[in-house]
Amino acid sequence: MDTLEQKLKENGYPGRGIVLGRSEDGKSAVAVYFIMGRSENSRNRVFIEEDGGLRTQAFDPSKLKDPSLIIYSPVRVLSEPGKTTVIVTNGDQTDTVYEGLKNGISFSRSLESRTFEPDAPNYTPRISGVQKFKGGTYGFSLSILKSDPSSAGKQPSTLRYTFDYASPASGTGRYIHTYKGNGDPLPSFEGEPELVSLKGDLDSLANSVWGSLNAENKISLYVRFTDIESGKVTTKVINKNG
Repeated sequence: MDTLEQKLKENGYPGRGIVLGRSEDGKSAVAVYFIMGRSENSRNRVFIEEDGGLRTQAFDPSKLKDPSLIIYSPVRVLSEPGKTTVIVTNGDQTDTVYEGLKNGISFSRSLESRTFEPDAPNYTPRISGVQKFKGGTYGFSLSILKSDPSSAGKQPSTLRYTFDYASPASGTGRYIHTYKGNGDPLPSFEGEPELVSLKGDLDSLANSVWGSLNAENKISLYVRFTDIESGKVTTKVINKNG
């Protein structure tokens, strides 16, 4: 099994990525989210922690051109009696999932109202994940909404995939990202989320992941460890800007 760092080093431009899994010692649920960018507008961002979650913000507001696909809340937390859900996505569908779950609608059904991003010709996939905590148990799900390549030459239809992981093994994670690599147009991620090994504690994992992302294209990284028994949360944010 490849480590997450090996996977990152193999791909110079995975775009935005989500990794959900379980720490090497088995005690913590792990969430990793990173963003990359090629344009000045995309690179003009930082991560800011807020309300137990995360949001993006322009590093230099005077250079912000189009906020529609780059300013959003990648991480939100829904706390309900007896259970907690951590939502991680690469766009404003975080809010769609949050509102859906809050109203008793499942993760996959909540995303039925959404599609891939309207950034032709790339049609960037929307990737999303939820970590589910209840009574000392932990599981997670991942989703991708992507364009159907067989729809070439017209407005593509949406392919929808959801993957559920009820009992992740210690030291393992599932990694999903927007692009298979660099290109023009950018080639969308294909297949199931990739199985990767997760090594070390919060700081060592965050530092090694950051060091494995392409130096030119990386922008920001967020790593979150949640103790499965106690619910205690520790996080680390690394921004290239600032």
